[in-house]
Amino acid sequence: MHKIDFKKAHPELYRPSAKDFVLIDVPVMQFVTLDGVGNPNIVPAYAQSIEWLFSVSYAMKFSAKESLKQDYVVPPLEGLWWADDPADFVARRKERWRWTMMIMAPDFLTRAMFMAAVEKTEKKLGARPEGLRMEKYAEGLCLQILHVGSYDDEGPTLARLHDEVMRLRGFTFAGKHHEIYLSDPRKTAPAKLKTVLRQPVRTL
Repeated sequence: MHKIDFKKAHPELYRPSAKDFVLIDVPVMQFVTLDGVGNPNIVPAYAQSIEWLFSVSYAMKFSAKESLKQDYVVPPLEGLWWADDPADFVARRKERWRWTMMIMAPDFLTRAMFMAAVEKTEKKLGARPEGLRMEKYAEGLCLQILHVGSYDDEGPTLARLHDEVMRLRGFTFAGKHHEIYLSDPRKTAPAKLKTVLRQPVRTL
């Protein structure tokens, strides 16, 4: 049985250059998602969201392998991040952050498979979090770069994107800041963490 690894199948989405921002047109994709607010290092809802997203995603993976004879590597965790004042994000004032955490769900996964995976996860984790869903996300034109290092060291790169790169290339904001976590922070030193930083844009 062939096993799809989406990071390898779509390097343009998951393996951008670490040298400079590149422009990409991101296709519409399906995700399992949960929303929250506050410092992800402190608020219990953040850790709960991650646990639920991975549990549901793995339940769907095993269901697809059994019923569809289609195996795949569960894609990495992703996050949309924003704040009412964008400066709060660049300045890392995390208590003011809002977020949507998500894991890509391949298009061959159905809503029935999602609901079955949620019911299975409820037996293990208890009542499902409010707002848990599977939905399409249309991102479109984006600038992205590979950040190597601590999450808290992203500030200068984001400031350069917002204040220099977007202005010089004639772009403005068209969506929420997007991060894709290619490394497991439990197993990787902060200085070696690899994170895709992505910003939806539109021409001025």
